[in-house]
Amino acid sequence: MPAVTPDSVAHALCLARRDGRRVPSALLQPADRGEAYAIQDATLAALGPIGGWKVGARGLGEEPTCAPLPAEGLLPDGALLKGPAWRLRGIEVEVGFQLGIDLPARAAPYTREDLAWAVESVLPVIEVVETRLADWLGAGSQAQLADLLSHGALVLGRCQPFEPVWFDLRQLEAELRFDAQIVAHTVGEHPSPDAGSLLAWLANHCSARGVALKAGQVITSGSCTGLLFASAGTAVSVEIRGLAPLSVFF
Repeated sequence: MPAVTPDSVAHALCLARRDGRRVPSALLQPADRGEAYAIQDATLAALGPIGGWKVGARGLGEEPTCAPLPAEGLLPDGALLKGPAWRLRGIEVEVGFQLGIDLPARAAPYTREDLAWAVESVLPVIEVVETRLADWLGAGSQAQLADLLSHGALVLGRCQPFEPVWFDLRQLEAELRFDAQIVAHTVGEHPSPDAGSLLAWLANHCSARGVALKAGQVITSGSCTGLLFASAGTAVSVEIRGLAPLSVFF
């Protein structure tokens, strides 16, 4: 059998994205996070330019994880997603931050204040969670990390000028509807609510990884409502207090 390398795994993941197939979980078992990130890099080298990043942590004090997001998967408000690629239809309501300047690799670490200066806009986003893995839950966290943290698409709402107060998500109020039904209404339930620190971690991670953050990229900061799954035919709508509403349709 041919050797399993980041490039070969990335090739299998890209074919799965294109054809709606699933990759056997046994094929995708990175030895550590470094190898998982190498698979991410090889995947984006095949898919095309990076349009954004996702970053998050499971709780306070835990090391964040991240994934680059293909530019082709950043979609406008009201997008219609149908076809074999959309099986899980996982929905996460998140706050996105759009960069106004590049953040290249450098020796000095980036700080929360550096990121407040670099962010130009804030916007609501819906991350659509999907998997290329045959056994999504059983594959383990390293495999999910390699598979771009189960990223399917990012639906972008209307931007508004950034203010540093948006880095504090402790009192963020969000509502998620499937058709007319409210399925989540949360206040301050983000698991890692210091978005500024998450973005600073990401900038330093990318600097060490040799991948610069770029002006125009959207960084999404983790779910405010947890992960819920929509059925085919569902109209999904989101409201985050202080931001414009947005929607996606399946």
